[in-house]
Amino acid sequence: MVDFEFKSSYNFYDLVNIMSILRSPDGCPWDREQSHKSIRRDFLEECYEAIEAIDTDDKELLEEELGDVLLQVVFHAQIEAEAGSFNADDVCDGICKKLIIRHPHVFGEVEADTSEEVLKNWDAIKMQTKSQQTLSEVMHSVSPAMPALIRADKIQNKARKVGFDFPDVNTALGKLEEEIAELKAAIADGAKDEIMGEIGDVLFSAVNVSRLLKIDSEKALSDTSEKFISRFEDMEKLCKERDIDINSLSLTELDKLWDEVKSSN
Repeated sequence: MVDFEFKSSYNFYDLVNIMSILRSPDGCPWDREQSHKSIRRDFLEECYEAIEAIDTDDKELLEEELGDVLLQVVFHAQIEAEAGSFNADDVCDGICKKLIIRHPHVFGEVEADTSEEVLKNWDAIKMQTKSQQTLSEVMHSVSPAMPALIRADKIQNKARKVGFDFPDVNTALGKLEEEIAELKAAIADGAKDEIMGEIGDVLFSAVNVSRLLKIDSEKALSDTSEKFISRFEDMEKLCKERDIDINSLSLTELDKLWDEVKSSN
């Protein structure tokens, strides 16, 4: 057992210390074996669980999930501290400096009275600090690890800032219809690579429509997925009430049952 002081209340540096102990030779075998890549998925899952707490307005759960996210940050920082690259203090130092530099209207003499002015300054400072010369460099910096719909939205917003955007949602809808027609043609040709490209174009165009309507495309798709699950659950309940094996139904019968459920809610 390691020498450790038990307390009634812990702080950030206690978390850093605990993680250091867990990664030590006398610590936890599992924690010692982990790398950035092995816990990459854990980081993503904890972020999504924190988002779920935000979406459900569950403050108690949010407190817990933010702790789990913070643990992942400290875990990754500890791995690098052991490698002699950086530590948790360096992470905090970097983000503090970034916030100060990117808020000259608070910590400097720059004037910015609206959110629009703040964001404009933020983007300009970000380009300067990252030595980005062109908008395409800015677009490349939008992480490909992001969910694809969110990434598409961010890239489209970058293009919008130089005026490369649809003038209205109806024009964007026209583009979506055009891409759907091209997808149909690709399917008729049967070329798999072309079909994949056209499906991507359809999704990208759908994000454009959603963005111009000020609708979060990621949330819209997530909500639709939840709706699909709920309706499918209602289908199964109806089958159970009517003593029907859902697996025995034909597609036509399933569609009829789906329409029945859909019309009831």
